[in-house]
Amino acid sequence: RWVLSLQCRGSRNFMSALRRAVEVDFKEKDKHKSQGLYLLTTGIPDQETHTISAYVAEVCRGFDLQLHVCLFSVMEDVDPSGVIPARYANPAEAAVAFKEIAQAANGRFHWFGEAGIFESDDITVIVSEMEKANNYSQKCAFLVESLKQRS
Repeated sequence: RWVLSLQCRGSRNFMSALRRAVEVDFKEKDKHKSQGLYLLTTGIPDQETHTISAYVAEVCRGFDLQLHVCLFSVMEDVDPSGVIPARYANPAEAAVAFKEIAQAANGRFHWFGEAGIFESDDITVIVSEMEKANNYSQKCAFLVESLKQRS
């Protein structure tokens, strides 16, 4: 069930939007089977990463929810509306910060841009599973070959 979107309305005041989400929109959390927040963003929040990480870790434990982050890196540094963010970070720094925030909230992190996917927790898990399957397949092939040689 989709219950809300976090909107910072022209700024990157993530803490204000998150507080509103958990203190207002999730006040009837017992009525929902599972809950998650999805942050779609193009840049680093106005607040420091460690402050946000500590807050989301506490809130997510209290509400039994996860915060998933989708960071879209754009090529231009300036907002077309001319709004300059209170805090600036290059795309790689923003990715490091949001990955920390997502991990603190037991969520998943995804980073993509116009060129494609740079990093995704889901893809990392899938690739890991494929590597395990390939490793088991090679071991099975080796075992079958060694049994053939014995007989």
